[in-house]
Amino acid sequence: MKKQHQKPSGVAIFMYGVILLCVLTAVFCFSLYYGGFNKSSSLLWVGIVTFMIVYHLWLRLIMGNVTKLFTIQYSMRWFKEQSFEKGLYKLLRVRKWKDKALTYNPALFSLKNYSLEDVANTMCKAETDHWINELISLSSLLFALLWGEFPIFFVTALCAMLFDAQFIVIQRFNRPRILRIMEKQKHILYQGVIFK
Repeated sequence: MKKQHQKPSGVAIFMYGVILLCVLTAVFCFSLYYGGFNKSSSLLWVGIVTFMIVYHLWLRLIMGNVTKLFTIQYSMRWFKEQSFEKGLYKLLRVRKWKDKALTYNPALFSLKNYSLEDVANTMCKAETDHWINELISLSSLLFALLWGEFPIFFVTALCAMLFDAQFIVIQRFNRPRILRIMEKQKHILYQGVIFK
């Protein structure tokens, strides 16, 4: 794998900008509300919503770095294509919308800079990150114990889970194609060795 310095993508910069803006907004709203300066329920909810945005985005960034500590490879059983997947992806019309989804660091998926095997492993790492994000989304329901209003937390958790699900689908849709190309290359290389 080629190691090179990569500039943050536009998506990454936007994400950090949103986190900063939401941190400032949440601190401002909570300071006014809990400091007794303004007991407006609207102010409290703006604080809660912006806090939850920070919670979702920041934990995703943290866990994305945590998974770098583990060896995640495309050959692991979890990442094998299941028999129902092709039919599901056809039903979801994944081919039509997959290229429109945001990518946090598109350079990691570049076949100009990385081998097919590296990209396949990166896809598995990305998929793992998004499965963890599903759990992060569910964990946000616990904040209903602090603030009540379970339906609001349920809807936001569901939206966050659906958002991450699209990336899991994309990785699982694309990876078999990469693996098929790898197999063809190995076959050609093997044939070349035999007939040399």
